[in-house]
Amino acid sequence: MDDVVKSLSTRLSPVADKPFDRPTREEAEAAVRTLIRWAGDDPTREGLQDTPKRVVKAFREFYSGYQDNPAEILDKIFSEVEGYDDLVLVRDIPFYSHCEHHMVPFYGMVHIAYYPNGGVVGLSKLARLVEVYARRLQTQETMTAQIAMALEDSLEPRGVAVMIEAEHMCMSMRGVQKAGATTLTTQFTGLFKDEPSEQVRFLTLVRHGKA
Repeated sequence: MDDVVKSLSTRLSPVADKPFDRPTREEAEAAVRTLIRWAGDDPTREGLQDTPKRVVKAFREFYSGYQDNPAEILDKIFSEVEGYDDLVLVRDIPFYSHCEHHMVPFYGMVHIAYYPNGGVVGLSKLARLVEVYARRLQTQETMTAQIAMALEDSLEPRGVAVMIEAEHMCMSMRGVQKAGATTLTTQFTGLFKDEPSEQVRFLTLVRHGKA
């Protein structure tokens, strides 16, 4: 990796990958009851009595990416590919995440491509990599770069391209309330960054067959 990529990789090392003390389940449930009161309702009424337990359980699923290590997901490289060294592209990987600013959902599709450098990774691993970063408190920009850097660090490919298209509920259901607006982010490294024609190829393949 060049110095720019190394710098970006270091800067994107998330706090999520460092150990810290978690509150107890009871403390988490108490926090939910506090928020219910803040919203203006009574957490002791029948319909809300079990809500704190349900919310804490849901949080474990929503944010399960904090428990996963991206390097472990990408640790198995297949080198017996009969000399294949052209582009590998997986498009339309669906994801759901939560905005770190308002803790409301954003969701959409991730498209990932890379040029192998002596080996490839199982295609399902790319979808799992997306899940690791999506299931954390995120911004779309950071998530885009984290996916690209994880592939750079583990595969050392000749180039990586990542595109994310998403709708943000913090923009659709609050604030300006513009439902249907789509945010697009990209991250390119190696061949994709150095050769504009490779970016064109990536974007063309991503859009192929779409209206």
